[in-house]
Amino acid sequence: MGSLDLEMTVEEYTEDRANMIAQMMFVSGETAEPSSETTTIIEEIVHTQVVEMLKRSTVLATRRGSRSISTNDLFFLIRHDKAKLSRLVTFLSWKDVRKTAKDSDDKGGDAGDMGGDDPLGGADGGAGGGGPVVGDTGKKNKRTKVILPWDISSYFTEQVPERDDDEDEDEEEMNAATILRLKTADERTKNMTKEEYVHYSECRQASFTFRKAKRFREWAGFHLYTDSKPNDDIVDILGFLTFEIVQTLTEEALQVKAEEEMTKNRSGEANAASKKRKRETGLFGEQEEGRTPVGPKHIQEGFRRLQIKPIPGRNRVWMGGPRALQRKELRLVS
Repeated sequence: MGSLDLEMTVEEYTEDRANMIAQMMFVSGETAEPSSETTTIIEEIVHTQVVEMLKRSTVLATRRGSRSISTNDLFFLIRHDKAKLSRLVTFLSWKDVRKTAKDSDDKGGDAGDMGGDDPLGGADGGAGGGGPVVGDTGKKNKRTKVILPWDISSYFTEQVPERDDDEDEDEEEMNAATILRLKTADERTKNMTKEEYVHYSECRQASFTFRKAKRFREWAGFHLYTDSKPNDDIVDILGFLTFEIVQTLTEEALQVKAEEEMTKNRSGEANAASKKRKRETGLFGEQEEGRTPVGPKHIQEGFRRLQIKPIPGRNRVWMGGPRALQRKELRLVS
């Protein structure tokens, strides 16, 4: 990945981060232009979350007797969010398929083995395909199953052959979450014009890490928390998770803002301009000029809510005396 990195200065990467956050917010439902204060607060939260993940991963690696963090350490941090974990595992699996196919093409393999489909594009919605793959190419390019260290199958050297129709509980949960995401995206894009949808598609490619791994490592401070240089998978996982953090923060902030406006409407403080904003318009229509974007206070309140939101599948046990009640652990946004 390092050889593919863009030649970008620190100043350019700083400006690029603000643009990336604005694009991620747009994909997450914020159609108005966020202020620099809002993107700065989101950037600070994302940076804090990345540092926390690096610290916890380093602790886990030390317990394993290793000086370098692994993908399993990051998997372990989000183990309670089964849908997100399953999406991440699927993403990495298709990334491996894509790399294998590329290596095969470089060695003179058949470029048509992948059926012309982008495996990453089908990571959220399944394997996807332009038609059945015949011969041995299906086995050759089939995505490998990632075995997590806490899976029962990891305890055995011999693995039971997988069935094509075999689907575990985590994949079912991921599929349900994916369907919900697709419905939400459909609602956001159904009234878009062609130009607006092209812009939306470009914003979906926003990333802190793609072709910017070197600057991302410097910004995150990898050298402060881990002794070894992280591999490409570690950087890709963090790129995946940072997008998810911005998306979750934006959606929560929009909910906070909607509740605030509803309270104002009930108390009679809303003005006539707010009623105009309720009309269905295009993303860039003149009526949208009066719409105010989420502000720093909405982001902060959204982050506060996420910090106290119960984690599904995780049971907290009180341990210790009165001081234990005062300790507040920074929670990862999920």
